[in-house]
Amino acid sequence: MGGLRDELLIQDILRLKRDKSVYIIAHYYQREEIQALADFVGDSYAMAIAAKNSPHDIILVAGVDFMAETAAVLCPDKIVLTPEPEATCPMASNISVNDVLCYKKKYPESIVVCYVNTPAEVKAVSDICCTSSNAAKILQKLPDNAKVFFIPDQYLGSYLAGKLGRHIDVFSASCPTHASISEEHLLQLKEQFPDAKVLVHPECYPEIVALADYVGSTKGILDYATQSESKIFIIGTECGILYSLGNNNPDKTFILASEELICPNMKSITLDKVFYSLQYLQTRVVVPEEIRAKAAIALERMIEYAS
Repeated sequence: MGGLRDELLIQDILRLKRDKSVYIIAHYYQREEIQALADFVGDSYAMAIAAKNSPHDIILVAGVDFMAETAAVLCPDKIVLTPEPEATCPMASNISVNDVLCYKKKYPESIVVCYVNTPAEVKAVSDICCTSSNAAKILQKLPDNAKVFFIPDQYLGSYLAGKLGRHIDVFSASCPTHASISEEHLLQLKEQFPDAKVLVHPECYPEIVALADYVGSTKGILDYATQSESKIFIIGTECGILYSLGNNNPDKTFILASEELICPNMKSITLDKVFYSLQYLQTRVVVPEEIRAKAAIALERMIEYAS
């Protein structure tokens, strides 16, 4: 019965999407059924570009709050909807405007590199944004002698510092989902599947990253698996990526590095909530103009540096 109900609900969603000319953007970590009906599925950076380039006047963002905020910042003339305004990012919630201002007061010549996983008001007091897919490229374009404060993910920041061989001050916050992978369990999986390539996100613990064959963003992981001649992979990022991995590589096997690689905030967006959002054009994401304009500078600078 639930299956039939979902099928009918999907048809209603597709009808509303068409009738109201709504462009649906979803993250790789969304439920399979949400990804399946989206017009665009991608990582944080690709979602931002898709929103910015969309010809539609209404955009529904199936992702956590900062993703919808980013779309609203980049598209001030569009209506941006979130089907679940309470879908927050625990890591993003750990950093505040005051944290950034205190650092800048102490080091006024510093450059604040702000991971996109942050509230708009934090982006507004930062110098440039980045995502896991473009952070290395952006950091490489900064002056070698620049004092850099990377916020808020300490593991991504530390990984980049080691990879690029430069000192980076990092804020102390992390993603609880990526922190669910244990070194012991990953070693067991590697022993059980000796031919498997280990692909992990840089938000993972350093000891997990050290065991990986490839470290990269969700899009990077997807591309690596698709281009690789290997047939079996251990995946160290949120389970939603398995949908795209499987679709793109039906002849390959993907094993999660942890059964706990589930982001409850991402999964809080359901078909019912998407239907309600389309039916009533709720909930609209509005960023105050004084914050939006400043946050847009950091985001547009990211796009410029990453291109």
